[in-house]
Amino acid sequence: MTSEQDKSQARGPIVLSIDAMGGDRGPATIVAGLAAFAQRNKQARFILHGPADQLTQLVEKRKLGKRVEIRDAQGVVSMEDKPSHVMRNGQDTSMWSTLDSVRNGEATVAVSCGNTGALMLLSMVRLRKLPGVNRPAIAVLWPSKNPQGFNVMLDVGADIRADADDLLKYALMGASYARNGLSLERPRVGLLNVGTEEHKGRAELKQAHELISEAAEGNNFEFVGFAEGGDIPGDRCDVIVTDGFTGNIALKTGEGTASLIGQFLREAFAYSPLSRVAALLALTSLKRLQARIDPRRKNGGVFLGLNGTVVKSHGAADATGVAAAVELAYDLAQSGFGDRLAARIASAASSAEESAAQAGAEQEKDGTDP
Repeated sequence: MTSEQDKSQARGPIVLSIDAMGGDRGPATIVAGLAAFAQRNKQARFILHGPADQLTQLVEKRKLGKRVEIRDAQGVVSMEDKPSHVMRNGQDTSMWSTLDSVRNGEATVAVSCGNTGALMLLSMVRLRKLPGVNRPAIAVLWPSKNPQGFNVMLDVGADIRADADDLLKYALMGASYARNGLSLERPRVGLLNVGTEEHKGRAELKQAHELISEAAEGNNFEFVGFAEGGDIPGDRCDVIVTDGFTGNIALKTGEGTASLIGQFLREAFAYSPLSRVAALLALTSLKRLQARIDPRRKNGGVFLGLNGTVVKSHGAADATGVAAAVELAYDLAQSGFGDRLAARIASAASSAEESAAQAGAEQEKDGTDP
């Protein structure tokens, strides 16, 4: 047993806060995924948010017993709701209640399949941003050629803008996530650009390149410099840093391409009787490939930069996908990820302030010297 597991057990069972009403498939799928994870981990406890009359029946059916506490919340945030409307009128919703359990210290991590924009806005307002963080980020695990099987990419849509300091904070948060989520002692970080040459890219990218390079050694990660689109699923780095506009387009493009390739494969193997025979012969290899690229295995984007950890599951996730998101939340809670990330950001902010003060003092000295 690791020292982190020892500490976790000393604190008592880990409690996760689950939004039962956010997914496209309804609360039955959420509870089914929760039950699937609960069978694998007997120590976890859950606070489940939604209409109590519906959830009580579902929890009893899955025999989850005393491991689940139901919090009655009659309101539901739909995928069509505007974040600003939810902010003004969503106090009775399951999403609001889910975040408040983390805010109040009753749970360590929140999990929701709901409206991404509303969840991010509510998370920022209810949980607040960490000191030193201007813009939170959404991080996802991207299938890759690396031994761990995944790379971390952020931001993938929390905010379409990011200046040099934001990109530095993303690098720090991404490296911390890779250490805790992928067990990488010294992650390699790349900054997404149109080329690897240092003279390429916008001004903020060049400035971020310098800031991240300076921060790498003191924050226990390796900066590999600029990375290109082909490095996102590659083995050159473990963490890809970019702004939310670029990251979201890359994410949706990757998902669409993977779906297209899957469709082409199915069509190719169904083309003729001989093709169908070939598919049968290759069935084991095809199942292995399907398992490796199955997006449900690592379903869940993580909101980083908040006073509390939030896992955003895909809205269309089935029970397997929901179970994967809950497992990710549990792993992050068990590692003490939230506290570690807060300490890392605070240290970086303090170092930046000291550097700025030192630079100001040197400028003042240079201005007053004869």
